[in-house]
Amino acid sequence: MTKHSHDADVAFIQALAELLRENDLTELQVKREYAEADSLDVRVSRAGPAVAPAAAPVAVAPVAAAPAVAAAPAPSEDPAQLPGAVTSPMVGTAYLQPEPGAKPFVSVGDQVAEGQTVLIIEAMKTMNQIPAPHAGTVKRIFVEDGAPVEFGAPLMIIE
Repeated sequence: MTKHSHDADVAFIQALAELLRENDLTELQVKREYAEADSLDVRVSRAGPAVAPAAAPVAVAPVAAAPAVAAAPAPSEDPAQLPGAVTSPMVGTAYLQPEPGAKPFVSVGDQVAEGQTVLIIEAMKTMNQIPAPHAGTVKRIFVEDGAPVEFGAPLMIIE
């Protein structure tokens, strides 16, 4: 490995660590391909204070634009296991609207069609549209606009 690519790898890993810190994430894993038989697998994680299971983010706050959000489930209830739960397929930042100041993709009480975009998760500067897995009514929204999300975190309930 040349000094240049070593320095580039170190800078890349430092950038990942900074992304981890800035978005208050606990782990980030990336595979960087250079050539057919040359790649770099990086897993950056940090130990922090013990965090309650997935139910903790639920109690933080419902979406500000939807004061009619139902009460948060009991702490023993895992929102990701509730019927109709839509969970995050990746680590990133959740956005409830296509651009700042725009109307949200969905609000509590809205009817959605299967495949309809319900929010966006930004990961590594890429905007990933998250579709409704099935048709139904948006019952709860667990994330705030611009909030960091972990893989598997509950985003909303569509029943």
